[in-house]
Amino acid sequence: MTSAPKKAATKKKSAAAPSAFNKPLHPSKELGAVVGSDPLPRTEVVSKIWAYIKRHKLQNPANKREILADDKLHAVFGKGKVTMFEMNKLLAKHLK
Repeated sequence: MTSAPKKAATKKKSAAAPSAFNKPLHPSKELGAVVGSDPLPRTEVVSKIWAYIKRHKLQNPANKREILADDKLHAVFGKGKVTMFEMNKLLAKHLK
């Protein structure tokens, strides 16, 4: 019994085409007030938002999954408090 011929090693995709998460996006004016106005990848925006939330102690102490928006975050979220799960959906509206 002969074995089937081995397949040639497949090439990995080149790093030239960044994924959607790594593509730099322009923040809106409201979001730019928190993370800066330079284009950033979505992952970096989320990291900067979390750093802002922790620096200003905006997590609800009774429920750490809830974010209590200050004036800057209220302009981004459109409401006074959001869950961390809602946050990404609301941030997407401010990235182009």
